[in-house]
Amino acid sequence: MTGSSLLIELCQLSRSFGSFTALHDINLALPPGRIGLLGPNGAGKSTLLKILMGLLPPSHGRGRVLNEELGSDRDSEGNWRLRRLIGFMPEADALVPGLTGVEYVALAGELYGMPRRDATRRAHEVLSYLELEEARYRRLEEYSTGMKQRAKLAQALVHDPPVLLLDEPTSGLDPAGRDAMLRLIKSLAVDHEKSVLLSTHLLADVEAVCERVVILAGGRIRGQGTVAELCSRRLDRYRLRVQGDSLAAYRDQLSQAGVTILNDAGDGEWRVAVPPGWTNLTFFQLAAACHVVIRLLVHDDETLEELFLRTVGSAASIREPG
Repeated sequence: MTGSSLLIELCQLSRSFGSFTALHDINLALPPGRIGLLGPNGAGKSTLLKILMGLLPPSHGRGRVLNEELGSDRDSEGNWRLRRLIGFMPEADALVPGLTGVEYVALAGELYGMPRRDATRRAHEVLSYLELEEARYRRLEEYSTGMKQRAKLAQALVHDPPVLLLDEPTSGLDPAGRDAMLRLIKSLAVDHEKSVLLSTHLLADVEAVCERVVILAGGRIRGQGTVAELCSRRLDRYRLRVQGDSLAAYRDQLSQAGVTILNDAGDGEWRVAVPPGWTNLTFFQLAAACHVVIRLLVHDDETLEELFLRTVGSAASIREPG
């Protein structure tokens, strides 16, 4: 692995818990930026984040974050260099009952290695930035769900790290709270130049924030790249617009020929997937037989949702050897 310009480099990284393997031979080379770690519940996302934080060692393989080797990032005084570079927002509440907001965030700063006075000053600044200034002296157990999520984000930001690892940051939020949190995360990345690894099972969160996507399912990488790359034009997808009095008959003929109707927009406009070996001439032959006219036939892009469902569906069909 080479190149300090990369944010994350992983090589054949695996993690097992007894006989269960949570991560299988993960290989990643990700540049800085806004990255979505997308996968269903149980895909291994949280395990991967904990390894990146140094909270769990890999069972096999190796990796780097910001050119710091995983598992060997202590300096000469025994401090964790890597954890000072990363802000981690866990999915679980991870809140300390009895503490006020400012006490909680300042404590996180001290745990990241900040002097107490600096941690307290920075806690006030971050809570003000996240619009929790009025609630900073209230106890955490009095916070609403949205306030708790912001407090968790505040403790990840208190030491001003260049990298944020966010595990399901919109969990439990209502639609308005979700939108506000996602705007905030994107602003941190764009306006404050922080790299963000956003772990979620929600496609909308990734689409709202991220420029790159890593799809994880069954503990394996199922796809990675920019959103544009992953949703690139596929040769088996078409947009089709047909005119005539026998649209239903034409649709039946397409189905019998192995064509799948992915979406029906009405008025004879469909998005379709064709079977292997299909030739476009067949579209026109079946149209002529049904006395309809094809007005549009173009290749179509796959949406991120379709890609996700296809790759996760393929992963679900794979069974590990017993």
